[in-house]
Amino acid sequence: MNNLNKNTIICFVAHPDDEVLGLGGTLIKHVNQKDDVHIIIFSLGEESKNSKDINAERRLSSAKKCSKIIGSKSLKLLNYPDQKIDTVPKLEIIKKIENIIYKLKPNIVYTHHEGDINHDHQIINHAVLTALRPMTLLGHRCEVRTFETISSTEQSPYIDKYLFKPNFFVDIESEWEKKMIAIKAYKDELGVFPHPRSIKSIEALAIKRGTESGLKKAEAFRIIRKIWH
Repeated sequence: MNNLNKNTIICFVAHPDDEVLGLGGTLIKHVNQKDDVHIIIFSLGEESKNSKDINAERRLSSAKKCSKIIGSKSLKLLNYPDQKIDTVPKLEIIKKIENIIYKLKPNIVYTHHEGDINHDHQIINHAVLTALRPMTLLGHRCEVRTFETISSTEQSPYIDKYLFKPNFFVDIESEWEKKMIAIKAYKDELGVFPHPRSIKSIEALAIKRGTESGLKKAEAFRIIRKIWH
């Protein structure tokens, strides 16, 4: 933490657009509150089903445009193989995350929900939690929050071990318009309703989470660990 009012935020995501779908409004709110936001994307996601004709350069361009709209301090793309992150040794991924955490010393870390249907999301979640386990040589303790990613989280089996059970909600009504602008940086990834990555579906989720928390629009999170020290 640089001062009493400023936080350092890291968002670890598997693919471009995960950051804005899951927590675009929250990242914008952090930026508006003068926090430093760093976005780490592990894979360009060039193998995703709706992106067969979109090359890596276009996805990189979209990620940069989205990051600029959000106002993040930095964007880092690690070029891991899409849908094949499990071919990379787990220790290598953990060490990469540890190095980033050691350098940036975040107060809050965001990453995927462990029950997402997308295997890359599961791997990144586990690697982040491993890197941030309380007793490590790294010695860095911070708040860890997981988020839902529409088109992945809700596609998991509707049984307990996969369910996303939020316990923290962020009011994004004021940030909604800017989130929509940022999402449209990935216009090639958007579908037509009732596809989950349609504007209508994305808004429906925000309204649902808002209704659950007495707000008009919200993003939902699960606080995995919070240490007061």
